[in-house]
Amino acid sequence: MKNKIFSYWFVIYLIYSVSINSQTIYEPVDLSKVKSSLDEMGTMWTFDAIPFEYFEKKYGFRPTEDWLNDVMKSALQFGGGCSAAFVSEDGLIMTNHHCARNSLIPLSPKGEDYLRDGYYAKTLNDEIKIPNLYVDQLLQIVNVTDEVLNAFKSGKSNEEKVKLRNNKISEIEKKYAEETGLVCRVVELYKGGKYSVYCYNRFNDVRLVMAPDFQIAATGWDWDNFTYPRYELDFMFLRAYKNGKPIKTNNYFKFSLKGANEGEPIFVIGRPGSTQRLLSVAQLEFFRDKTYKYTLSMLNELYNVSFEIFQAHPEKFDEMLNSVLGVGNGRKSYAGRYMGLRDEFIMAKKRDFEKNLIEKVNSNLELKGKYGHIWQSIKDNLSEQRKYADEFYALTMAQRMRNGYSTAAQNALLYANQMSLPEEKREGRFKRDSVNITIEKLFPSIDSERDNKVLAALSNFLFSVLGNEHIITDQFFAGLKGNESVENFLNISPLASKEKFIQYLNGVSSDQILKSNDPLISLVVYATKKLEELQPKFREDNATLTVLNQMLGEVTSIVYGDKIPPDATSTLRISDGVIKGYEYNGTIAPGKTTYFGLWDRWYSFNKKPYPWGLHPKWHSIPEGFDLSVSIGFASTNDIVGGNSGSSVININKEVVGLVHDGNLESLAGDFIFLESNNRTVATDSWGLMEALKFVYKTERLVNELKVGKVE
Repeated sequence: MKNKIFSYWFVIYLIYSVSINSQTIYEPVDLSKVKSSLDEMGTMWTFDAIPFEYFEKKYGFRPTEDWLNDVMKSALQFGGGCSAAFVSEDGLIMTNHHCARNSLIPLSPKGEDYLRDGYYAKTLNDEIKIPNLYVDQLLQIVNVTDEVLNAFKSGKSNEEKVKLRNNKISEIEKKYAEETGLVCRVVELYKGGKYSVYCYNRFNDVRLVMAPDFQIAATGWDWDNFTYPRYELDFMFLRAYKNGKPIKTNNYFKFSLKGANEGEPIFVIGRPGSTQRLLSVAQLEFFRDKTYKYTLSMLNELYNVSFEIFQAHPEKFDEMLNSVLGVGNGRKSYAGRYMGLRDEFIMAKKRDFEKNLIEKVNSNLELKGKYGHIWQSIKDNLSEQRKYADEFYALTMAQRMRNGYSTAAQNALLYANQMSLPEEKREGRFKRDSVNITIEKLFPSIDSERDNKVLAALSNFLFSVLGNEHIITDQFFAGLKGNESVENFLNISPLASKEKFIQYLNGVSSDQILKSNDPLISLVVYATKKLEELQPKFREDNATLTVLNQMLGEVTSIVYGDKIPPDATSTLRISDGVIKGYEYNGTIAPGKTTYFGLWDRWYSFNKKPYPWGLHPKWHSIPEGFDLSVSIGFASTNDIVGGNSGSSVININKEVVGLVHDGNLESLAGDFIFLESNNRTVATDSWGLMEALKFVYKTERLVNELKVGKVE
């Protein structure tokens, strides 16, 4: 009886448990009464489908076509996947430090470190060209939906439909590129309910103007990533050139010297990477149970490797920490999304949205006949994928955990396969006269510190996905994982050293290598054979799912029209919002943070260099520097990955902030937008300008930002 009572109250607790995404911890949530809203599809509006009435009703502001055209052409797509914008008529570009920081070390002359210490070009002649970097300026959007869908629907099988659609897209891109002389790309919107061609003016000569020190650009490092309150200046200034001279542009954002006030309408102009808000609940559940779960497991292992190496090499602080941030960013991103998928409050809202959409479709005989089967068909498809998902994801994701030893295993098998062939059919390097030299070269360079850790991480990952009784974990790895598996491998494997490797290849037959019970050779042989079996099945299932999702996008677009924006697609969007705090962890986050907090963090953590350290430039507070000035803010604008480097502007088209992140709660924005606590995190233009003046003393840059041109 006691167990029954306990079970009853435990169920009640689960039903009323508070989600991190509910509005307050003080209001119990009855999941059976949770309702969805179209507002939860977010505010990432495309520039050819602006909700004028919505803007006017919510903010008392109705943008003109000229306003929108200027804003669209002032924004830029940054080559590395970020966003950016022109901030002067002389091609000055503003983006995030983290969007281009990997270029700083190669640009640094001997004896200097532009990543650690920053860089400032005192004159135009000092601006340094960054190889292979470009920015794109969107000039034209054309609706090509009918052309693409007609090609798609002419296919007989699902795979043929996808192929014909892709061929038509390539044809359209080529046609518009030839006609306009621009870089043109067809964009899928509403999961295929709409297609538009976006044409860009590309600038290939981009030069470094100013980068701050690494510490201030990433204060808090991986701990503060995707959090708020935040205290960092994640910015960089560059310039676009043409024919050796700075470009001239009529489209640029002026710089606001005092930023924005809380409650004032502001707009993020940038290129959100991707969202999946229109997908079915079945698809989200598959992400939760398989894709995201396993990806997070893999990234956890790789992060531990990077962090351990970082801790072991203080002499390579910046280099190693950059590696930690690279893996940590992806890990935290997936962790936040995975957390959202396990949040029953969010999933209840997604189920309600889907229920309402199905009801609307089924109430219309024509729509029901054409689209009514979609949801069950998606469920059936994903049920089939679940049968092989564990092995498929384990083996494909394991390829991202390559190490020197796994390369040695692949090379040993390459050798065995070549030597199994008649002499005349082998590659030249495996013929009799060259093979001994080739064997020497087949053993890769081994970084034992890193490779041993990655091998341990690989075994941990495979155990986490496949369990203890799978042939890979039970037989190949002998039931051992982590450091024990590495120790066993180094003791028994002929791949453990170059000497053993050469002796092994010279001492056994090709058939013995191919049938070896070495842990990594066995793994490579098994994975190759298994993936040859699974990949065609995956491609077939995925093609069917692509067609079903396209139909889902079509019917969603038919039912709701432009009441909801399409999912993010790495293309330019405008998102509206206001600076606003929110409840978190039982307290309240402020709408703005100040420089007081920056130095407080440094002192509170005993001036340690990691994770809240400060570069020596910041150790002393400059005379006249006002610590009450805002360094950053949180706003209700809707962003996701790819928005990094987006300008935040006011209705006067003035930059009031620079987006560098979202908060932890915003990561669930991949699936749903909840304005209660989903926040954009940005550097404040006022705080940025104060740093340029008082700390970095960049007079030329400050003057250009103030007047909007080089003087």
